[in-house]
Amino acid sequence: MAGPILDIRDLSVSFATPRGAVRALRQVSLRVPADRTVGIVGESGCGKTTLISTVLSLLAANAKVESGEVLFEGDNVLAMPEARLRDMRGRRVAMVFQDPMTALNPVLSIARQMTDIQYRDRIAGAEKRRRAVEMLRRVGIPDPEQRIDGFPHHFSGGMRQRISIAMALLMNAALLIADEPTTALDVTLEAQIIHLLRELRCEFKGSILFVSHNLGLVAELCDEVVVMYAGEIVEQGDVRQLFHHAKHPYTRLLLECDPARIARATRHLPTIDGSLPDLAKLPGGCIFAPRCPDAIDACRAETPTTRMVAPDHGVRCLRVGHG
Repeated sequence: MAGPILDIRDLSVSFATPRGAVRALRQVSLRVPADRTVGIVGESGCGKTTLISTVLSLLAANAKVESGEVLFEGDNVLAMPEARLRDMRGRRVAMVFQDPMTALNPVLSIARQMTDIQYRDRIAGAEKRRRAVEMLRRVGIPDPEQRIDGFPHHFSGGMRQRISIAMALLMNAALLIADEPTTALDVTLEAQIIHLLRELRCEFKGSILFVSHNLGLVAELCDEVVVMYAGEIVEQGDVRQLFHHAKHPYTRLLLECDPARIARATRHLPTIDGSLPDLAKLPGGCIFAPRCPDAIDACRAETPTTRMVAPDHGVRCLRVGHG
């Protein structure tokens, strides 16, 4: 069996600050198999963006990879020279950013931007434009022959996100990373983008790493789910297994906070008590223990390891398997 497209092993990343090192990621391990969609969920500040920035080797200057490997198609991204990284980005790994208005250059036409990203291909400009028009048609932009000459502000938010997806898929990358691509969209456009990603994955036969805080979208699109909390993976597994048989207290609380699960009208939305810990001064024991309603004394003293509760379902909790 072929190996995974992306294999992250025991990755730890910290950021140097005046208060000391902020340990943003700690011993993170996950895999993205070929032709599969893996979702990453968690609260803001849990390390999702730091993780995908490490995959693309686009970390800030004050970041330090303390340990681990990021293997893309068998090669360690963290050890690649800059020339190979530039060749990988866009061609083999593509990215759809959270805000399409800031991802697109406001002073350049869509035609200019979509032909410029094909600079590696030694083909005529007319052929690059034809390929760009065809890709816009595939993602549902009406009348793409004329609209390709427009500027980003000529398009709605949903259209701009479709253009960003078209640009990401133009090179037929093996891995598409989508960083909360529906955050700025209304629910109708959100559903359209998810439907589009599902169709395009079948058409282009690539893998998707989908980052979101919306559990409903993850359930619709993903095959596997990774749940992150404060820089650690606390649970991961098959999407149906995890949604129907969540084991970690944090995962269960996240699911309970999903508005779609509220059965009766109420003035109060469910929340998780407390806040994320200070990553510069990590508490001892389980990272979620200060907020966990099921925590016992051992949780505050002993750091849990990942326990497999099913062949493809791992949980980082002391009480799993021990009542």
